[in-house]
Amino acid sequence: MHGQDTETQVFFYEHEFYVFSNYSSFMLEWKGALYPTSEHAYHSEKFEDEQLKEGVRSARSAHDSQKFANAHMAQRRKDWAAVKLGIMKEILRAKVAQHPYVKKKLIETGTKELVEDSWRDDFWGWGPNKDGANHLGKLWMEVREEVLAEINP
Repeated sequence: MHGQDTETQVFFYEHEFYVFSNYSSFMLEWKGALYPTSEHAYHSEKFEDEQLKEGVRSARSAHDSQKFANAHMAQRRKDWAAVKLGIMKEILRAKVAQHPYVKKKLIETGTKELVEDSWRDDFWGWGPNKDGANHLGKLWMEVREEVLAEINP
């Protein structure tokens, strides 16, 4: 059972606010290359090797980009755990900057809490017990604060 949007929360994964999902079909220009989704860009950052980055970028779907990255976990950059949240935030900023529709949807959420309604991921989402870290939702709220500060200085 997925969460339903309320006066104080917006749940994204599918539904109306699917645009906040890294699997949503918004191509991203990232570090001089085009990536089919922000998920592809994120997984490419796990590697320093250009061939592995290209393997992620050319994956046929967001799911396949994740599978490719997981299959090459041994080659992952050593500082990944320390840098992944900052990298994701930069990717979200790029997605908002490159897609007016994503920016519009982000502004529409006002001051509501953003929750990645993932039943399987308790790091990026709220997980199976709805008590996960929701890091993706938190990063989106930080990016929203920046966007709102730009339009209402």
